[in-house]
Amino acid sequence: MTELFDTHAHFEGTDDDTSAALARASAAGVTRVMAVGGSESLNRGVETAAKCGGTGVKVWRAIGWDRDQAGRDLPELDYSGVAAVGEIGLDYHYSPETRNAQVDLMARQLELARRLDLPVVIHTRDADDDTLGLLREIPSRGIIHCFTGGPRFCRELLDLGFMISISGIVTFRAADNVRASALVVPDDRLLVETDSPFLAPVPLRGQANEPAFVVHTARFLAGLRKTSFEEFAALTTRNALEALGEVE
Repeated sequence: MTELFDTHAHFEGTDDDTSAALARASAAGVTRVMAVGGSESLNRGVETAAKCGGTGVKVWRAIGWDRDQAGRDLPELDYSGVAAVGEIGLDYHYSPETRNAQVDLMARQLELARRLDLPVVIHTRDADDDTLGLLREIPSRGIIHCFTGGPRFCRELLDLGFMISISGIVTFRAADNVRASALVVPDDRLLVETDSPFLAPVPLRGQANEPAFVVHTARFLAGLRKTSFEEFAALTTRNALEALGEVE
């Protein structure tokens, strides 16, 4: 049986909503999901997903503060049993005015992850130079999630040791740069994700995304990279486990 790992999904629904989404994921062959935080509501959603995971789907937890929380008075989080710190990162596409606060927040969480010896889950958009600068200043390990940059930026992140995670954006007609980047990532550094509930892949674009839909992105990427779906599922699952420091 083919088994997939959705390395990035957000949950903000009820217990019933989350349980139903995980059941649909299991039926689609998605046996592992990393529930990812970033705000108070998203961090709560991580705990809901962890509670609802079980038979058929194993849930990993990542909590942290994303770029939209920059400049706020944020409570301390309990990282006990957490697989990664995230999502964290920079986004100057929507919020360039908070650049300095975003950099400060990301730097503090990179240092926290180093102290905890945890990988990080990083969002970066229109912030290539600052992202690279921080990761060179504060050596880290982990995942660049929902990669949207070009091959040059991709190679620089690979040189720093990061895994590159590709979302359903790769299936969009205008995403030539993402497809080009997906082709330069070595087999042992590639991951696949939904970024649920956002960015549902073709042919489901426009719907609320969910972990079950990662199958469509995985099939597209397997075709793009000229490998079988089964081989792609196995290698990306293996890579995700390695990124999180686990071996099965």
